[in-house]
Amino acid sequence: MSHDAFVPRHFVVAEFATSDKLLEGTRKMREKGHKGLDTHTPYPIHGLEEALGIKRVWIPKIVFVAGLTGIIAGYSMMYFMNAVDFPINVANRPPHSAPAFVPITFELMVLFGGLSAFFGLMALLKLPQPYHPIFESDRFARAAVDGFFLSVEVAKGADSADVANDVRIVGASEVDVIVEPER
Repeated sequence: MSHDAFVPRHFVVAEFATSDKLLEGTRKMREKGHKGLDTHTPYPIHGLEEALGIKRVWIPKIVFVAGLTGIIAGYSMMYFMNAVDFPINVANRPPHSAPAFVPITFELMVLFGGLSAFFGLMALLKLPQPYHPIFESDRFARAAVDGFFLSVEVAKGADSADVANDVRIVGASEVDVIVEPER
């Protein structure tokens, strides 16, 4: 039985003095062609999505399709049960009565949409992710308090020292190179 050898990933974690410097540094690193960029800040910063090159999210489309599926499933289920599978003549009313199907149809639309929003977001964000190699940086603990960090995953075959130098050039105050420990 052959197992693939562990190949550690390399990350450059750079701290910036202010949010504006982080934003500008992120833009410049992306312009230099670096991939695998991520920012870590204590609060949202306007413009970071554009600087990172993040495209429009898929969540609205996922929720729409799931809500539509809920509508179709709810209405089809009610129609099948009341008009096809077990039609009962109650006070000579028709077995297919669309207004009576609205509450269940609406509830299934909300249920499917809500569940797809939750699980879709978890899947798209690759959560839960309790560990990431950049947590090895001692300074990184400040990212949730008062630090502005940019992490760059070094591409295979690239030199992490070159990436660290690029980050210093764009204005980072502190730079750490992290090598992923064996899992």
